[in-house]
This record gives sequence, C-alpha cells and structure tokens, in this order.
Amino acid sequence: MKIFPILALLASSLSLTAIAGDDVASRNLDESRKTAQEFMQKLGDALKQQLESGGAESAIGVCKQIAPALATEYSKNGRVLKRVSFKLRNKALGTPDVWETRMLERAEESVQNGEVIAGIEFSEVRDEADGRWFRYLKAIPTQRICLQCHGQPYQIPDNVKAKLAAEYPDDQATGYSVGSMRGAISIKQKLE
Repeated sequence: MKIFPILALLASSLSLTAIAGDDVASRNLDESRKTAQEFMQKLGDALKQQLESGGAESAIGVCKQIAPALATEYSKNGRVLKRVSFKLRNKALGTPDVWETRMLERAEESVQNGEVIAGIEFSEVRDEADGRWFRYLKAIPTQRICLQCHGQPYQIPDNVKAKLAAEYPDDQATGYSVGSMRGAISIKQKLE
C-alpha cells in the first residue's frame, strides 16, 4: 500500500521535470527565433547598404567581415551562432557539424516535399560530449539580392567572379536561384 504514494510522488516529480524541460526548450526556441531574425535583418541591411553604395564586388566584404563579426557578437553567454551550408564559401566558418548536417538534410527533404523554406526550422535539447545544449537551425531562403554573388555563373558579373576567386579560391557557394535554400542559421545554447 505504501508503494502507491511513492509512485504518485515519483510520477509527480517526473511530470514537473518534463514541464520544466518543456519550458526551457520553449524559452530557448523563442530566443533563438528572435536572435536568428535579428542577425539576418542586420546582415541584410548591411548588404543592401553596401550594394547601393559600392556594388556587388564591394558587398563581398560584408559576408567576409561583417557577417562573422555579427556572428561573434551574437555568440556570447554560452551561445554559438553560425551560418552553415553544404555549398561552402568559407569552410572555416560554415562547415556543419553532425547535428547541423542531419538538420540540413531534413530541411532539403522538407523543401522537396513542398514546404516553404522561410518556415523550415528545427530545435532539440541534446546531450553532447561537452554538455547539454539547446540546438536550433533555421533555413535561409535565397533572395534576389543574393544572386549577384551566389547565383548561376552566368548571373555573376566578371568583376565579382574575379573577387570571389581571389577571396575564396575553393568557393562552392554559387548556382542558387531565388527561393532555393542557401543554407541555415545555427544556434547552439549551453544549458545548465
């Protein structure tokens, strides 16, 4: 007879743990969505401004210098933000880890199944070798502004091709069209 109260107490404790875990995941999901949106807005604004003032060739510096600086700015307090893709321009900063690779594959499947890229996101709480993390990945749709440097080879002006070849000799990040998935924003938040 005394087993039932112990089981009830245990079940109650497990339920509270699950609810607390759901609350942590929900809060981190909201924060990650906001962070990804802010990051992309700031990067987009910087690109538009540079394209208007200096053209596509000078806008390469935004992705080479400003985007990593923004990612560093958002990577604090146990959070790591980066842009990842299978078609890399900067291998040192954009190579996906195992989890990101799986999520990019799932995102590509979602696109093939007709999902709108802007709505594709994944999140998960994971135990990894270096601790417990909240993981978030948000697909990035290719916009018209991106094609000047990431479009089909015939769309990229010769001066931009030359600058890309000089800055990124192993560049793979071309061949995109409007609406295709360019890659993703990945956020990794350390949990206590």
